[in-house]
Amino acid sequence: MNHLVPAAEDRWQLPNHAHLVVYERDDRGLLTIYDCAAAQKPPSAQLLGDLESVDARAEIDRTPTGRVVRMREPSILERVGPDRFRIVRE
Repeated sequence: MNHLVPAAEDRWQLPNHAHLVVYERDDRGLLTIYDCAAAQKPPSAQLLGDLESVDARAEIDRTPTGRVVRMREPSILERVGPDRFRIVRE
């Protein structure tokens, strides 16, 4: 399931209030992406893989199972390898 707006091949636009829940595991994690935490809608995307870095303005909180990333500006989710992602400024 991926309903994110494509920006280019292996790149997708994230809204400035995107909310990502990152479950980290030893083998392969899970990224669940919501348009906004307050919208109370189903996720826009669920991707198997790991989030390597966040190079855009965001609030990041550690959880027992991974991280919660709250974007504070428009940004791009970029695939950088098999099951590897990063977030960069738009």
